[in-house]
Amino acid sequence: QVLLVESGGGLVQPGGSLRLSCAASRNILTVNTMGWYRQAPGKERELVATLSTRRGPPNYANYADPVKGRFTISKNNANNQVYLQMDSLKPEDTAIYYCYARTINQYWGQGTQVTVSA
Repeated sequence: QVLLVESGGGLVQPGGSLRLSCAASRNILTVNTMGWYRQAPGKERELVATLSTRRGPPNYANYADPVKGRFTISKNNANNQVYLQMDSLKPEDTAIYYCYARTINQYWGQGTQVTVSA
């Protein structure tokens, strides 16, 4: 089992930046993939970015087209955390952002709200 706790959401103006963090309850080198999804009001949950986290190279990162070039996913093996650096934020990035982990099962965090508004 993997417990996931997100932090770092909030209100930011268009063009601003936020950094989301996801703390995992176990060694992320034993997890196949971690990443971020988001769900905006009235819409389905969608992929934002994923990163292969299991021990050994390579560590692939995958991004949804709307966030390519603006968001960066990274990890810290020492503290079992995955991050999402979000730059050049747009109002359409407003959503609840969920941390995700996949072993032979899938796990989700409780979500953190990101609001991009002037």
